[in-house]
Amino acid sequence: MVKYVYDFSQGDKDQKDLLGGKGANLAEMTRLGLPVPPGFTITTEACRVYLESGYVPEELSTEVTKELRKVEETMGRELGDSTHPLLVSVRSGAKFSMPGMMETVLNIGLNDESVEGLAKDADERFAWDSYRRLIQMFGKTVLDIDGDLFGDALEQLKEDRGVTADTELGAQDWKTLVATYKEIVERETGKQFPQDPRDQMDMAIEAVFRSWNTERAKIYRRRERIPEDLGTAVNVQTMVFGNLGDTSGTGVCFTRDPSTGHSGVYGDYLMNAQGEDVVAGIRNTEPLAELETQDPAAYKELRATMRKLETHYQDLCDIEFTIQQGKLWMLQTRVGKRTAAAAFRVATQLVDEKLITRDEALERVTGEQLTNLMFPQISAKAEKVRIAKGMAASPGAAGGRIAFNNAQAEAFAAEGVKCVLVRRETNPEDLPGMVAAEGVLTARGGKTSHAAVVARGMGTTCVVGADELLINDAEGTLKVGDYVLTTDDIITIDGSTGEVFLGAVEVEDSAVTTYLHDGLEAGLEAAGDDEGTRELIESVDRILTHADSVRRLQVRANADNPLDATNAIDFGAQGIGLCRTEHMFLGDRRPLVERVILSEAGSVDQQEAFDALEVLQKGDFLEMLRTLDGKPMTIRLIDPPLHEFLPDLTTLEVKSAVAKALGEEVSAEDERLLTEVRRLHEANPMLGLRGVRLGLYLPGLFKLQARAIAEATAELKAEGLDPRPEIMVPLVASIREQQLVRSFLEPEIEAVEKAAGVELSIPVGCMVELPRAAVTAQDLAREADFFSFGTNDLTQTVWGFSRDDVEGAFFDEYIEAGVFGVSPFETIDINGVGRVVEIGVARGRSTKPDLKLGVCGEHGGDPASIHFFNKVGLDYVSCSPFRVPVARLEAGRAAVMQG
Repeated sequence: MVKYVYDFSQGDKDQKDLLGGKGANLAEMTRLGLPVPPGFTITTEACRVYLESGYVPEELSTEVTKELRKVEETMGRELGDSTHPLLVSVRSGAKFSMPGMMETVLNIGLNDESVEGLAKDADERFAWDSYRRLIQMFGKTVLDIDGDLFGDALEQLKEDRGVTADTELGAQDWKTLVATYKEIVERETGKQFPQDPRDQMDMAIEAVFRSWNTERAKIYRRRERIPEDLGTAVNVQTMVFGNLGDTSGTGVCFTRDPSTGHSGVYGDYLMNAQGEDVVAGIRNTEPLAELETQDPAAYKELRATMRKLETHYQDLCDIEFTIQQGKLWMLQTRVGKRTAAAAFRVATQLVDEKLITRDEALERVTGEQLTNLMFPQISAKAEKVRIAKGMAASPGAAGGRIAFNNAQAEAFAAEGVKCVLVRRETNPEDLPGMVAAEGVLTARGGKTSHAAVVARGMGTTCVVGADELLINDAEGTLKVGDYVLTTDDIITIDGSTGEVFLGAVEVEDSAVTTYLHDGLEAGLEAAGDDEGTRELIESVDRILTHADSVRRLQVRANADNPLDATNAIDFGAQGIGLCRTEHMFLGDRRPLVERVILSEAGSVDQQEAFDALEVLQKGDFLEMLRTLDGKPMTIRLIDPPLHEFLPDLTTLEVKSAVAKALGEEVSAEDERLLTEVRRLHEANPMLGLRGVRLGLYLPGLFKLQARAIAEATAELKAEGLDPRPEIMVPLVASIREQQLVRSFLEPEIEAVEKAAGVELSIPVGCMVELPRAAVTAQDLAREADFFSFGTNDLTQTVWGFSRDDVEGAFFDEYIEAGVFGVSPFETIDINGVGRVVEIGVARGRSTKPDLKLGVCGEHGGDPASIHFFNKVGLDYVSCSPFRVPVARLEAGRAAVMQG
């Protein structure tokens, strides 16, 4: 038989799945012998049954009755008794903390009779104040009455009495307000406020179950990536009161400062108050240290309890307490939320205090926290005027003059003027402007759009999809709301929130990034006399050093030029896992590729273009391999969607039509060009003539790249360097494609070896970015020296998504409907795409047990995805240079957490 209810003595802190975080920690404190008001927890399983069926399980009522009677026996009181009433609270408590997202009802058990008993037991004013609080909370959360109706009635009463604070109202005033509140309930629901204490409790329990699906709870879960199907536990606990006079009080404390991590006395309290008074700010709180003078005994016991809990949990603890007439009660504890800076400091402090090991310290911090420390931040003290909001695509803060195109951005940069590149959307041709700008802002696109992906790779702040922006390139204006902005105006963007602000907003640089890029000494110098920042940098250094020592996964970077490669190495990359050679053909080289594609096969014009490209490519590879001396560099052969290197079809057609309309003769060359572009035009270029298909269609392209790689390698070896190139064939789907490419690449490499008199040993592998490649990996491995999973395209092809179209079109609706919790382009879809990766790993290594395996998609820098890649046995991840430290940290965490 399923058990739905556990009293606090029956659980422990490791049962959060069943008892929720609050219930598990109440049980743990009870086991430790701490003074916890008696109660019981209704499991998350009961909530799930309710959410699925719409009914409270019948067995639940009988189990609640049994546990309630135990509490009544312990306390010597009965729920709602007319002479000595037991009162209880009903609170939510999910596995993951969701502060304020679900419901709480206090003082259950009060009615028209028991309020008189409570008045005799305690104090008349206190009793009627407690009753009005119950009706107000119950009406709002259980009966779904507009809370403002109760709030307005209270304000009207204070106005009538000529007072401003709740504390100035007396017992008779609260009696009057109770009557008013009961009238509101009857008017709004057609029923009287329930007088049966058990009905109150049962209705409150059901309301907490329902609150799992409130809109605010759903939004919070989506933001925090909490699964939708967990449900919440419900905690029913004996009420204790901090508002029973000057010997009572309530408060919240932390065992360490949650902002800095420093040990000490941190918290707030109020004497003669309930917990909601502390939270609502009805009265100014006192610092916790002041309690020592007001109630030395309670303070001493509380400090001992704080130490005991931190020692037991081996972490910073967040504690709620109440003092009732001199008696200390512990209402809740949990591992406390903290800033990113505090997370690193606390972890190393606990190691130094020998409370946790270095491995445990590594588990206490996250890549997301390290990312937050790396980016410049908008100062919390800054004055701001928000004019728009888009998607937070690449964290940090950036501000400057508006630049609408490459030329403006580069001109600003040349003058030393900071700017933000503002575009409807970006494409590869916008790269110079993106490099010159401090940040990028687009009106269209999602988190995997070109602007977002490139900006993250560069470590540039970026906001995308700000659809309130009306950008007119021709006029050079940006219209948003009542503002019309030009290149003379300054804006600031926050890539952590997606907000866009008017004017310059104060930004603070990160000394942590200086440390990660330039080393500990440089980071400490950047921190200056700020002891907190110096301590933080030292903490990050200790943890990251340990992560490097325990991780199995190597961390490489995606880089297409020497500057990116140098940045990657400075950030700790162990090589380049993806060099996208098509990025080397943009700008003034693009016409050469266009000539190769559009010229007649074997023509002099085509060969001249091949020869020119080969010279340029050799120069590229010499620079890159020299930068990476002694480290591997995986070079992906050219893989552009074809349209990126062809003239625009519409432009050509318009030009031809206009000429004909004017009676002008269209040149033979223009006719030939239009015919060729029409022939090569594709409805879906991402699945068209690209990758290995382009290499087989124009083998000269792949050949020239192979020769350039081989010649650069031979030249560097002659200099005494240690170049380690790896050639990767893109978009392979069959073993025959790989065989054909190898058949014309290897002779080119061998010819260079023979001419130079040197052995090059350049491996030739392939990308696994199509499902067919993964499911036939046992065959493909016979012709591939290594695999690199291209999870961007693999996600597209497994889901059938067009990456450039879907995110802005319907992903928000998919996430809200629970189709997926987060975009599969951000974090790998373990059940779908991940399963395909697992198949590829297993089948590839069934043929070659020592087959080297890596990943080079955007997922290579995503913390959750890195843990998956470690688990399935990949050898390395490759990510943008700026995310290398995050990947190093998460690879270490994965090694420790997965054993």
